[in-house]
Amino acid sequence: MGGRLKRIMDLVIAGTALIMAAPVMIVVALLIRMTAGGPAVFSHSRIGFGGKPFDCYKFRSMVANSEEVLKAYLEANPDVCKEWEETHKIRNDPRVTLLGWMLRKSSLDELPQLFNIIRGDMSCVGPRPIVKDELVRYGDHLGEYLRTRPGLTGLWQVSGRSSMDYANRVALDSQYVRNWSVWLDIVILFRTVFAVMRFDRAA
Repeated sequence: MGGRLKRIMDLVIAGTALIMAAPVMIVVALLIRMTAGGPAVFSHSRIGFGGKPFDCYKFRSMVANSEEVLKAYLEANPDVCKEWEETHKIRNDPRVTLLGWMLRKSSLDELPQLFNIIRGDMSCVGPRPIVKDELVRYGDHLGEYLRTRPGLTGLWQVSGRSSMDYANRVALDSQYVRNWSVWLDIVILFRTVFAVMRFDRAA
């Protein structure tokens, strides 16, 4: 979807953003290393264009033993377990560090995905990259998700971000793919700036 024109836009925008954000990314990486130790960036397998998996990059915002912490927390909190099963998100996630919380609220944790865009794994605008287990949630709309590269931002993010339920997220992703245009991407990019400022809607 979008072909060569969308790809050229991705390279120009991501390349420019990477140069401008480099000083901030260096500071964030150093802060993570100093406060939490270990690597500043982690990767997680996501499903991309045509169903091909790729390593999606993020600044590390969680404790080192995040899987163990999550399992124990869900076992002790059945209501939260239901929330996790429905959205794959937790409002007060015990795995997230204080610095990680600030990175998520400002969306700075997603800056390493600019490298994913340069590599061709992702696009500046598109559906959010999902894990394999989430494919079933897209139902009849799965084909539309697989027709394009996942995006650093998208229609879902600028329409409510993490305050929106999963069904509406799928509907917006599908709407974006069906109605794609260069103008729509430009509008979403501009709206992203204001959506990021809405900390109350961030993950």
